[in-house]
Amino acid sequence: QVQLVESGGGLVQAGGSLRLSCATSGRTFSSYAMGWFRQAPGKERVFVASINGNGDRTYYTESVKGRFTISRDNAKNTAYLQMNSLKPEDTAVYYCAARSGSYMVVQSRWDYWGQGTQVTVSS
Repeated sequence: QVQLVESGGGLVQAGGSLRLSCATSGRTFSSYAMGWFRQAPGKERVFVASINGNGDRTYYTESVKGRFTISRDNAKNTAYLQMNSLKPEDTAVYYCAARSGSYMVVQSRWDYWGQGTQVTVSS
């Protein structure tokens, strides 16, 4: 069982930055792919970014490429999402997720989820 706790959300003006963190329990963090998803008000939860266990491969949804960076620190059992040049349309609850295996799978195949952290970008 893996427990995930997100932090770092908040209110920021358009063009600003935030860094989200996802702290995990367990002793095999490096064996899990990590992902970030988001759910905007009135919309379904969607994929944002993912990273493999070693941290040397990443994948992003098109709308965040060049602005967001996913990373991980396996010594700290923590994954991150650095968000720059934020836009109002980035406003959402952001969730981190973990799974054993590939980092490039559909949302339904992610096994563990955090409770989410709110990110609000004002115009």
